[in-house]
Amino acid sequence: MSSATNLKGGSGPLKIVKKIISKPWIWAFVAALAAFTMTMLLSGGQGATSLAYSAATFASFAAIVGVGQMLVITLGPGNVDLSIPANMTLSATLALKFMDTENSLIIPGVFVALAVGLGCGLFNFGLILLLRIPPIIATLSASFIFQSLAIWSNRGIRVKPPEALADFTTGGILGIPNVSLVALFLAFFAWILVERSIAGRWILSIGQNLRAAQLSGVPVSLVRFGVYVSCAMCASLAGFLLANFSGGAALNMGAEYMLMSIAVVVIGGSSIGGGNSNIPGIWGASLFMFLVVSMLNSYGFGAGVRLIMTGLIIVGVVSLASKRSDAA
Repeated sequence: MSSATNLKGGSGPLKIVKKIISKPWIWAFVAALAAFTMTMLLSGGQGATSLAYSAATFASFAAIVGVGQMLVITLGPGNVDLSIPANMTLSATLALKFMDTENSLIIPGVFVALAVGLGCGLFNFGLILLLRIPPIIATLSASFIFQSLAIWSNRGIRVKPPEALADFTTGGILGIPNVSLVALFLAFFAWILVERSIAGRWILSIGQNLRAAQLSGVPVSLVRFGVYVSCAMCASLAGFLLANFSGGAALNMGAEYMLMSIAVVVIGGSSIGGGNSNIPGIWGASLFMFLVVSMLNSYGFGAGVRLIMTGLIIVGVVSLASKRSDAA
């Protein structure tokens, strides 16, 4: 009996390996490991610890915005938040101006950043629900307003963060960056929300079949409200941490995260058509995106090549996902 089962490959380590391989998120980590290995081969194995630490740090910002964008994309076709970069800039700018380098104002400063994110989410949802504007157009339009407010409030002045907060965002515990711990906690909370709560089942059901979700009593408007607000608050948190990490808020600090937030969702294994989420994959994809940039920099390629590679990777992943869906 045991021999027959082993011949079929249905038990033991082989079964575990097959189960792991079947998870779509595993390939994002495989790709990240491949990029890390190629970078190390070029450098002769030097600086592995430093590269791993940097990858964990910078991947954290992409993972935070990626979690929020994933929730939006899970709602189904046409749902995406393009206001993330401007939201990050506005939240960071207003929070740092409020704290004015004072350590005693750090906690209130965090709430200021999150409150700005809440306001951005409410504004986005208002455009979508009240004015019936498609999410892509609504969030893109809102981004111009948020960016204008950031420019008006910043006026080109780079406000420094409180020293204690700068030390926290650039520091770590037991070799793990503090910002990574924040991002991991957020990802774990999002995983509990999506996989273990009724709210998560509502989000997935809307993305899988909006009409069926409405007929089954899912509060669609309330769920969409919660998702867009959550995405905006994730962006505000990422902007706040990034500004404190980099020494101040800049007007273009969030520019690369418009494409990045979508890329990590798609590469991480979530369905671009909605109805499916993949939180572990966001972390794998975030690490991969940073390591690809490091690898290209090591080979002497510039920002243009990096953007081309990012676009080609997204197109390739979407194409493969579409073929897999057609085959199913």
